[in-house]
Amino acid sequence: MSPDLVVIGGGIAGVSIGYELAATRRVLVVEAEPTLAVHSTARSAATYIPGHGVPAVRALIAASGPRFARLAEELDAPPLLSPRPVLWAAFDDEGERAVERLLAERAGEPGAPVPVEAGEAVRRCPVLRPAAVRAAGLTVASADLDAMALHQAYVRGLRRRGAAVRSDSPVTGLAPTGSGWRVRIGGGDHIDVPDVVDAAGAWADALAVLAGVRPIGLTPLRRTIALARVPEPDRLRPPDGSALPMVIEVGERFYFKAETGHLLVSPGDETPAEPGDARPTDVDVALALERVQAVTTLGLRSIQTAWAGLRSFVPDRGPVVGSWPEHPGFHFFAAQGGSGIESAPALAALGAAVVTGAPVPTDVGVDPAAVSPSRLM
Repeated sequence: MSPDLVVIGGGIAGVSIGYELAATRRVLVVEAEPTLAVHSTARSAATYIPGHGVPAVRALIAASGPRFARLAEELDAPPLLSPRPVLWAAFDDEGERAVERLLAERAGEPGAPVPVEAGEAVRRCPVLRPAAVRAAGLTVASADLDAMALHQAYVRGLRRRGAAVRSDSPVTGLAPTGSGWRVRIGGGDHIDVPDVVDAAGAWADALAVLAGVRPIGLTPLRRTIALARVPEPDRLRPPDGSALPMVIEVGERFYFKAETGHLLVSPGDETPAEPGDARPTDVDVALALERVQAVTTLGLRSIQTAWAGLRSFVPDRGPVVGSWPEHPGFHFFAAQGGSGIESAPALAALGAAVVTGAPVPTDVGVDPAAVSPSRLM
C-alpha cells in the first residue's frame, strides 16, 4: 500500500509523530542515516524534568508524564521512567536570585520545584560541598528516561500500525504538486503525497529550503556531556538505596548525575553549530569537569568518555508544529530544543492533531497557535 504521508527524520521526533499519525494515515518514515536515532536522540542526558522550559514546553512535559506508562504497556516496552529527584542549586548571589525567580514563576504548576534549605540539599546529595550551596529548589517528580527504549517502542508501534520505516534514505528533492508534495529519495525514487512532516531535527530548516518553504529560523546548539571517573564510586549510591539526585546549577551553567558508577557531567554549553555530527571539544569537557569539581567532594580528575549533541531552538525556545499558510501540507515538527524526548508523547499527539485537523487531546492542554510557525512572523 502506497503512503499518503511522509515523515522525514527517524529520531524521536519522527518516529513519535509517525506512530500517532499511523493510527489514521498510511505513513512512511525516512531517515538519511544508515541507522535510526544516531544524532540528538542517542546523545541526550535522558531525563524527565517537569517544571522547566518555556510555558508550552512545561505543559507538554507535564502531559507526557502519564502517557509514558500507557505507552510502555501499549508498545510492550520496559518501564520508561525511573524516579530521580532534581536539585536546582545556587552557588553564588546570581544563583540565589535565580532560584527565587524559578520558584516564584513555577508556583502552582504541575511538578513545580519546591524550596529546600541548603542543608537539606546537601543531605539529599552528600557529594556536594556544604559550604558551596547557597539555595536550592527540588523537583520530586523527575526521572531518568530510557530514551532508546522509547524510540524502539515507537518503531515497533509504527510497524504494527502498518507504517514503513526506511533508513539510509536521504531526501534529495522536495517540490509542491497540484495536490501535495513530491518527495525524491536517494538517487531517483520519488513519492507523491498530500502531506510531508519535517521532523529532521537540526536539518529541519535545510529541508524547508530544499522544498522552497520559508525556514523557521532554527539554530542548532551544541551540548557537551562526559562521563567522569569517580575515585570512590560507592559514594554515588546512598545507603538507603535511593537514587542520588541530579544536580542542575539553576542557571544551567552545569549539571551532573550518577551514571553506572561514573558521574555524567555537562558544562551546559550552547554553542551555535551547523547541522552535522556534533563532537565535543577538549575545552568544553574540561570546563564541565572544573565546574562540577568545584562544588563536589568527589575528587574528579579524568574522563571515561565524552560526546556532544545538537539541541535546536527558534528564538522563543518553543517547539514549532504546523505549516506556513502559503505552504499547506508541509508541516514542521521541529525546534524541540533539549526537551524532545521528555515531551515526546504529548508533543506527538499534538502534532498529529495539527497535521490531520483533529481535535487536540484534552490531556495535552496546549493551543496549536502557541506552537504554530505563524507565531514567529
